[in-house]
Amino acid sequence: MTLVMKFGGTSVGSAAAMERTATLIRQSIAAGRQVVVVCSGMGSRPVKVTDLLLQGAHAALAGDQETYQNVARQLRDIHFTVIDALLSGEVSHPAVRAEIERFISRFEDLCAAVMVLGELTPRALDTISAMGEQMGARIVAAYLQAIGQPAEAIDATEIVVTDNNYQNASPLWSETTLSTRKRLLPLLDAGIVPVVTGFVGATQAGITTTLGRGGSDFSAAIMGQALGAEEVWIWTDVDGVMSADPRLVPEARNIPELSFREVAELAFYGARVLHPKTIRPCVEVGIPLRIKNTFNPDHAGTVIVQRSTANNGGMKAVTAITDLSLITVEGRGMMGVPGIAARTFGTAAANDVSVLLITQASSEQSICFAAPEETTEQVIAGLEKEFERELDRQDIDRVWAIRPVAIITVVGAGMRGTPGIAGRLFTALGNQQINIIAIAQGSSECSISLVVAGRDTAEAVRHIHTLL
Repeated sequence: MTLVMKFGGTSVGSAAAMERTATLIRQSIAAGRQVVVVCSGMGSRPVKVTDLLLQGAHAALAGDQETYQNVARQLRDIHFTVIDALLSGEVSHPAVRAEIERFISRFEDLCAAVMVLGELTPRALDTISAMGEQMGARIVAAYLQAIGQPAEAIDATEIVVTDNNYQNASPLWSETTLSTRKRLLPLLDAGIVPVVTGFVGATQAGITTTLGRGGSDFSAAIMGQALGAEEVWIWTDVDGVMSADPRLVPEARNIPELSFREVAELAFYGARVLHPKTIRPCVEVGIPLRIKNTFNPDHAGTVIVQRSTANNGGMKAVTAITDLSLITVEGRGMMGVPGIAARTFGTAAANDVSVLLITQASSEQSICFAAPEETTEQVIAGLEKEFERELDRQDIDRVWAIRPVAIITVVGAGMRGTPGIAGRLFTALGNQQINIIAIAQGSSECSISLVVAGRDTAEAVRHIHTLL
């Protein structure tokens, strides 16, 4: 049975963290599993290696040689400190140091080229930002070898074949499956742990790409699908997905099981969960994906499955997006006029503004939507220009906004067909004198979203959480 174990930045962020990670890998092997490791770049707070790499690249673009050279010194200190702690006295010690030095020297050379050319292309950014994973995987593999567990660092540029959409590449599935199985299965059969770089891939021409947001999690799901894994485990620094933000709700609890649809809703509405894109390869072929805590490994975490059987009374989690405005286009002359909604959202899109919630009464006399608060003036100006003629004719009375507001969203696939959910929510908030400004619910009935004044966010979340 094959298990894919992905370790995030905090799980490999120090020598002590890497020792814990190695212990977890060996425990899974001892339990009779073949283990594939997917590794992020080192990332202990407040310093994350990928952030440092990008900081150096952008400093070079701005002509700042001192900053990118300081970044290179920080990278050496971070990686060499861990190598010296884990591998001191090992035969591999100088070889691993030399390999990491080659990456950092290349980083400096690339930054120098960016500074001379005055250009930082998405392709160059991918090459630079991939180095964190490439360095981290080599250290993890070397440490596993040092403690007697055969392992090999595998650069995902060898096995994850992508399109050339740099910064947000997508896998070419048939090519990736073929190359992954060809490269990794012989290692697994020989008892060798492949330590694969997360976040990274390459085009068919061999040019380095990265997989965008949640890229290392995506890499793990890709490995799981390609190898037909038993499960994929995402190791992080929290006990899975929580029922609410613990900063707002101290009594928030772990959710044992979620469906893919529930995770998608939670991710969209701001919860700290996996991005839906990253887990889809596993879910579509029925491979469970589990979120676990490296620092509390005995906790079962949260398992994500295609369809959850855990109803939990309909509601599972409540989350909030803050710092929004609710923008309204209203007028009695809008009734029955086709194209108002299309023009409204076309204007938002033309201003590169993400619309987070939409609601319209059946009378068609107003349409409102939520957007980031800092875009309010820009969007209103665009809408007033778009509807200039209608405003002059008073078909549209005004374009205005309420701000700041927050979207409070309750998620749970079990809400579908469960009577009284909305009534319970409205009652809970009404009893606390919290006004609901707008409401939205999709036909899937997996979530209900309520818009409240920004000042009421924390109280609204806390009181709704008592219903879960």
